[in-house]
Amino acid sequence: MKQVKDMEFHSEMGIKGLCHAQLFNAWNEDGSRYREHGRFAKRLKEERIIHNTVTELMDAHVADCLSDQGDGTIDYMGLGESSGQTSASTGLADDHDRNALTSTTQGSGGADNDVVYVGTWAAGDATGAITEAGVLRDDDNTKLMLYADFAVINKGAADSLVITWTATFGAS
Repeated sequence: MKQVKDMEFHSEMGIKGLCHAQLFNAWNEDGSRYREHGRFAKRLKEERIIHNTVTELMDAHVADCLSDQGDGTIDYMGLGESSGQTSASTGLADDHDRNALTSTTQGSGGADNDVVYVGTWAAGDATGAITEAGVLRDDDNTKLMLYADFAVINKGAADSLVITWTATFGAS
């Protein structure tokens, strides 16, 4: 199931983002491992595409990085079980789990103004009723850069969750 949330909040600097959440399971309902083309695999259970809120901290972070302030890098993604944060928020509403980013890459060609953040939660990590996610500068839920809330994603113990978050800087 693919859902797109209609709300999208751009920053004052023209930054916008898109959160793509994919929930996978490697097990069939009968308890056997899922196989595809003769190999063990993961199957996509649920998929969401959510427009996000760019926080005031992200605007300030970009300006600081372009000056001599030397802000730290954006290194974490978090999940929560609440909602309702705004561009003025500095953390998730209900911080459930945070992981270091799996990867951070810059787009190329016509997408060279994109930065793609990927966060991964393996089976057994961050199980529960997930309703919010955020990209964070630090591992303490006080430097929220990008935020999205959404209808519940029920992450079971055998499920894995991958969130690919694309931040676009400017209109080009």
